[in-house]
Amino acid sequence: NEAKTVENASIISESTAHDGNRLWIGNIDPKITEYHLVKLLEKFGKVKQFDFLFHKSGPLEGQPRGYCFVNFSTREEAERAIQCLNGKLALSKKLVVRWAHAQVRRFEGFRNDKTMPPSLEPTSAKIRAIEAKLQMMEENPDDSYSGPSAYVYNKPPERKRWEPYSKSHHSNQSRPRKFRR
Repeated sequence: NEAKTVENASIISESTAHDGNRLWIGNIDPKITEYHLVKLLEKFGKVKQFDFLFHKSGPLEGQPRGYCFVNFSTREEAERAIQCLNGKLALSKKLVVRWAHAQVRRFEGFRNDKTMPPSLEPTSAKIRAIEAKLQMMEENPDDSYSGPSAYVYNKPPERKRWEPYSKSHHSNQSRPRKFRR
């Protein structure tokens, strides 16, 4: 009997996660606060749930990620928010507003094998895009390709800059520290 309630709970939580009123809002200017965004969204209807995402670690820790999720109480409110806010200039950036679960559908065109797990779809799409770009670069080897060079990003760091760090880092770990008097 317990197993049945757990199963039902997962069905309930899944249906609320994908109920048709959840929106993804992206390209949010970093100066826009959570408060301002909620106030803006409340103009379109009752906001049931609002998730404003922040970087949890790394150099940008604590700063907004530039996107959020919002649940409206009705589908009509969510549709109105998409129509009014998608492409709207908010400070320096134009907002992008979409249905929160549209991402899975976006890659269906790339899928030949229906049994392929959804997690692999975006990767295969990226690989195809990279292959197309490489093909283009091969066909136009001269200066006609103006994009950034792949070499710049994959270039190993210059030796001189890293040697002092690796030496001192290495020596501190290999033997106990001696104090100078």
